Amino acid sequence: MTRRLLFLVTEDWYFWSHRLPQARAARDAGFEVLVATRVNAHGPRIEAEGFRLIPLPWSREGGIAHQLATVRVLTKLYRRERPDIVHHVALKSIAPGALAARLAGVRASVNAITGFGYLGASQTPKARLVRGGVRALLPPLTNRPNAWTLLQNEDDRALALKLRLTSSRRAVLIRGSGIDLSHFEALPEPAGPVTVALVSRMLRIKGIDTAVEAVRRLQRGGHDIRLLLAGGPDPANPASFDEATLRRWASEPGIEWLGPVTDVRTVWQRAHIGLLASRGGEGVPKSLLEAAACARPLIATDVPGCRDVVGPQGEAGLLVPANDPAAMADALLELAGDATRRQRLGAAARQRAETLFGEAAIGRETVDLYERILRETA
Repeated sequence: MTRRLLFLVTEDWYFWSHRLPQARAARDAGFEVLVATRVNAHGPRIEAEGFRLIPLPWSREGGIAHQLATVRVLTKLYRRERPDIVHHVALKSIAPGALAARLAGVRASVNAITGFGYLGASQTPKARLVRGGVRALLPPLTNRPNAWTLLQNEDDRALALKLRLTSSRRAVLIRGSGIDLSHFEALPEPAGPVTVALVSRMLRIKGIDTAVEAVRRLQRGGHDIRLLLAGGPDPANPASFDEATLRRWASEPGIEWLGPVTDVRTVWQRAHIGLLASRGGEGVPKSLLEAAACARPLIATDVPGCRDVVGPQGEAGLLVPANDPAAMADALLELAGDATRRQRLGAAARQRAETLFGEAAIGRETVDLYERILRETA
């Protein structure tokens, strides 16, 4: 009998970028894979993988009425497709998806928290209020005998348990979605001035402004250390830097904004160091994994997710406090002046990528979880 797995993801590009290895592993293990998402540019590629694509009229905007309408659509979808497991990806899918799964009587669900984002990073009164709302509303939907919660780092696992989103037995740690180690190969250092690259959507929570200020300080001090920013703004996200700001930064000495990049290996071919100045809320940052797989030493903020890639003892690079451009500038200067150390840390970064984050291993762990769930819900 065919086992049916349905992924619920807000955007098709996010599924393609972050969940493809897990879906491929499930397909190869004999699962029928369905992908329900808002379809933009990646639909044909998803279907070419042999997955059944289900377009959704999903929007990141809208109030309670819109959310209730989404729940109705998902409930109808789940009743019609009758998946054995529904895999909700990220909090924006988990909230309506978990309610729909309960209403539709879905056999089992996986709620994959890919980082807590603003909820995990901010200590403002508003963030504390939202966390209180999550603690009140989500546990009845996610902390159930037929629901498992998938976390990417130990800090997020601890927060999920604190918020009572799951139980310790059904809180499963799988470190990210995996990195293709044959696609991202170790690269030699480029020639020329030391260049650091930050690959990300251009959001405040990613610390883009911190990285810019760090390089400004170095440039003012006469150090020719350069910054590549790779990624686009997100107009639908109120925490995004706008294009005018990015272009203004790119007019400053030592800073280049590349915009969205189709093949990020071209970025790492130009860069000596991988950087992420995140303010927190990460799961396992894919951009750091890609840099590590390309044998780039890392500089990142000491926040959940980033420290998992770099290593708690700095095995693959340097960790600095969040929101501290002076500390980041010091770390950049430290690595820029020591090519031997860069090569040693870059080799360690590649080794960590191979040992901990390869997509084949992550795929196996995910399929093992699905198999366990089916046994326990038989």
